[in-house]
Amino acid sequence: MRLVVTTPTKVVEDVEDILMVRAEDPTGSFGIQPGHADFVTVLPVSVITWRNADRAGHVLVRRGVLTVKGGTRIDVAARGAWREDQLAALGPKALEELQRTDEENDITRKSEHRLHLATIRQIERLIQGDHQPVATAPRLDSQAAADGQRVSG
Repeated sequence: MRLVVTTPTKVVEDVEDILMVRAEDPTGSFGIQPGHADFVTVLPVSVITWRNADRAGHVLVRRGVLTVKGGTRIDVAARGAWREDQLAALGPKALEELQRTDEENDITRKSEHRLHLATIRQIERLIQGDHQPVATAPRLDSQAAADGQRVSG
């Protein structure tokens, strides 16, 4: 069997001659061996463990879809994934990456919210008949508060 784990930006794991894969979905833990029937499941945050004749490995996935095709190929498409040969090393690496990603998502979400509010305010001005354009666009970053501009969010 072949195991391929991908995220939107990279191939995290691509291993041939797989003898066994173990994963967990919302219904519980399950195993896959060569010749397994076609199968599709949604994975929550889950550790996928695999073994071939030479070595074993672990991949932590941050939500994804696992499919088995023809009993010879296992594909996992995940939102995020991290791999390690040793399970104990997987936790700290993945936790650090998850925290960084969450911080980036928070910053993006706040910027989008501020942009949305600025757009709504401009539409309100136009609807109320105030056709005077705003001289400068409102600042959307954290510097806006330091400059004295009103920041919502």
